[in-house]
Amino acid sequence: MKQLDDFYLNQEEPIKGIFLALKEIILKQDSNITNVLKYGMPFFCYKGKMFCYLWFHKKLKQPYIGIVEGKSFEEPFLIQEKRSRMKIMLLNPDEDLPLEIIENVIQKALKLYINDK
Repeated sequence: MKQLDDFYLNQEEPIKGIFLALKEIILKQDSNITNVLKYGMPFFCYKGKMFCYLWFHKKLKQPYIGIVEGKSFEEPFLIQEKRSRMKIMLLNPDEDLPLEIIENVIQKALKLYINDK
């Protein structure tokens, strides 16, 4: 856990605040969600299966939520770039987080895993 906590604490503002807020938003969506550090970034798992993660787009200088099964989503705000499976949702660090949109995307991603029993 210390490495995961350190990841969040070592980010510079406003990214630190955004990632901490996103962590809370994501974890409160379902009691089966856990937060782990994989590949040096915070991943969120549903019953052990990775479904989303947080990272920072180096070129665009924006934090984002990566959706592991993003290829299943048609939302225009989700960007695929050169990823075959994942899509990302860029977040503007100068604006309030779009809470309803984030929660809807997380719930939609969770449904893929919940229905995949």
